Amino acid sequence: EVNALVQDGAIEVTLLGQNVNTYGVEFGDKGAFAKLLRACGQIEGLERVRFTSPHPAAFTEDVIEAMAETPNVMPQLHMPLQSGSDRILKQMRRSYRSDKYLGILDRVRELIPDASITTDIIVGFPGETEEDFNDLANFIAAAKLDAIGVFGYSDEDNTEALDLSDKVADEVIRERVEALSSLADEMVSMRAQARIGETVRVLIEDAELQEGRAAHQGPEVDGTTSFIGTD
Repeated sequence: EVNALVQDGAIEVTLLGQNVNTYGVEFGDKGAFAKLLRACGQIEGLERVRFTSPHPAAFTEDVIEAMAETPNVMPQLHMPLQSGSDRILKQMRRSYRSDKYLGILDRVRELIPDASITTDIIVGFPGETEEDFNDLANFIAAAKLDAIGVFGYSDEDNTEALDLSDKVADEVIRERVEALSSLADEMVSMRAQARIGETVRVLIEDAELQEGRAAHQGPEVDGTTSFIGTD
């Protein structure tokens, strides 16, 4: 499928999946995702490969090594965190904790020193205390990320969190979102400042392609990028 896209003119491909790095588990090969990344590296004319979003609980050493050793796999990782408080992660039924997440970041940076790492955070999950929020802020300061998406919790239909009684007040959520966003902006600015003076190669994407993808009009390549779902 990637070969076909490249033949049609794509030079960048993004592999998409809810837990993209668990690709292969369903057919009995836990190492399939790392193999897929390496296989993409063998395709002539494919200049860039990205993937999103990997799950921290399934982020294995072979994937990190494949990222580091495959030249066209971009040194970029977007891995949603959701919360820096282990207690809230447990409430969210997340199967990882903050130490594991930081361990992945450390290993990625060890093998890929110039890696750009981004994440998403949910603020105000039911039961989140001021102490939990402070744990999150401390985590953000320690993680030194390149970009952070900060989102306030809101009820979603058909989720267990909908029935939790200890909801955080909307006003408190807004205050925490603003505070964390300011901290995130500060961290991101520091990371960006450190790269002033570098020369980098960029890919300019066709504006019409961006608009088409935003409107969910289906796959287009047109000499730029394409997306493949692994789910």
